[in-house]
Amino acid sequence: MSQHIQPPAPESDAAAGSAIPAAAVPYPAEPARTGNIGLGIAAAVVAALVAAGVYGGIMNAIDRQVGYAAVGVGLLIGFVAGKLGGKNPVLPVVGAVLSLGAVYLGQVFAIALALADYGHVGLGEVLDKAGFGGLHDIWQEATDAMDYVFLAIGGFVAFGAAKKASD
Repeated sequence: MSQHIQPPAPESDAAAGSAIPAAAVPYPAEPARTGNIGLGIAAAVVAALVAAGVYGGIMNAIDRQVGYAAVGVGLLIGFVAGKLGGKNPVLPVVGAVLSLGAVYLGQVFAIALALADYGHVGLGEVLDKAGFGGLHDIWQEATDAMDYVFLAIGGFVAFGAAKKASD
């Protein structure tokens, strides 16, 4: 013989004559943003390829390397990885590695553009005749300490940008 008994409704503060208002109900904290690591990495790869092309084009247009361009490459890749990937500790490292690769590919692309300009041929012909291996060999012969500095700048900035963007 169990009966369902409903508890009495709480009295309002005014009816109870209390001067103390009822305690506010705390809402649960908003869950931490987790992000999507796969999307962050995929978008960072696309950003790295775009940044490499732009970096190589800038280098070819002005016939030199500029540190700000390497910083821009790192910022773009790190920002995209951190913003879309969230607070995963792997993303700053991935961003730094992708930035190193993007700066390197940009330097190689600038060599290919310079060869195309010098030989008055299309970029496709340079890529077909020299191939990536030949362009890499030219890069190795022409590289100096500053090329490695630009690689390091891009990687360092990408690491920091990914950490900041995920906050």
